[in-house]
Amino acid sequence: MPDLADLFPGYQSHWIDTSAGKLFARSGGSGPPLLLLHGYPQTHVLWHKVAPLLDKSFTLVIVDLPGYGWSAAPHADAAHAPYDKRSMANAMIELMEKFGYARFALAGHDRGGRVAYRMALDHPGRLSKLCTLDIIPTYEMWHGMDYKGAFKVWHWTFLAQAAPLPEMFIEKAPVGYIEWKMASLAKSGDLSSFDPRAMDHYRAFMSDPTRIHATCEDYRAGWSTDRINDEKDRAGQKKITCPMLALWGDKGIPSDRASPLDTWKRWATDVRGNPIDSGHYLPEENPQATADAMLEFFR
Repeated sequence: MPDLADLFPGYQSHWIDTSAGKLFARSGGSGPPLLLLHGYPQTHVLWHKVAPLLDKSFTLVIVDLPGYGWSAAPHADAAHAPYDKRSMANAMIELMEKFGYARFALAGHDRGGRVAYRMALDHPGRLSKLCTLDIIPTYEMWHGMDYKGAFKVWHWTFLAQAAPLPEMFIEKAPVGYIEWKMASLAKSGDLSSFDPRAMDHYRAFMSDPTRIHATCEDYRAGWSTDRINDEKDRAGQKKITCPMLALWGDKGIPSDRASPLDTWKRWATDVRGNPIDSGHYLPEENPQATADAMLEFFR
């Protein structure tokens, strides 16, 4: 692998001890705090095009989730912690407290969006505002799975299989796997939207067997613990109470279901949202439109 480029010039680097292990973070900009969380199969580098469009208005904290990028990949317990989204959300609160922030805004893409809305449900006083990118709740994904959804998000059932089945297959061709996976969910159907330097980060991360296993644990938690936690909140009619923005790609993962905004209205008391001209990877496929929508909302 080539040397990995620094795509956040001028930002500080941090390794922060949390209950989910030592997490890697970047920080930069000025203004009120905004935490940015990435998804699968990427790292904090997902935000490298959006960060310069936001950091004049916000102090950004951009984190590698547990098991991803340069963060620790601790051993999972029988309930798949610390890769369940409740454990990840708790770790993010610990991290932000060490930066001096008890309350902050939060935007999360893909798996990071699931950490984000779990935090909003579990710790409503922590978030000033919440933005999710190209997701609907885990409950809705599993309970609404049909033949079209299962085909589009085949990785949900594949990665959730018991170890070592998915690990064994991915380890045979990790670079080919991640390139095919990302291209298949981009609106263009290829990798043209992704900076080659960012792709080098993703290839390096996905070539580490420890991290392949950790990310499978993330999806095993999604099938089990995360789904169960959502089911309990749904049954109890618990809702997100902070102001919320839902963004999704017009060719993204939830785009061929019922309106993602209508879905989120069942989960949040104050939610707005709209599609972006994009596939699944809004911050890299259409960073300007993504940043514009976030700036209008978070300001």
